[in-house]
Amino acid sequence: QVQLAESGGGLVQAGGSLRLSCAASGHTFHSYSVSWLRQAPGKEREFVAAHGWSGRLYYADSVKGRFTISRDNAKITVYLEMNNLTFEDTAVYYCAARLGDWSPTYDYWGQGTQVTVTS
Repeated sequence: QVQLAESGGGLVQAGGSLRLSCAASGHTFHSYSVSWLRQAPGKEREFVAAHGWSGRLYYADSVKGRFTISRDNAKITVYLEMNNLTFEDTAVYYCAARLGDWSPTYDYWGQGTQVTVTS
């Protein structure tokens, strides 16, 4: 069983930066791939980035070059560094985990953290 808790969301001006954190429980965290997804009002949830258990990284085209995913297995935390934020990045951001290699199916979810980009 893995429990996930996101933090770091908030209000930020367009062009600004935020770092989200996804703190996990469980001593086998290093065996999990962890993803960030987001859901904007009126839209479907979409993939943002993932950190495979082997270290491979995945990004949605819309965030490449602006967002960076990283993980600290000692702290059992995954981070999403978001730079040059735009209004289109406004959403609830979720982290999700699955055992083993990354694929767009998830075993565990966090509750989400709101990111709002303002003018």
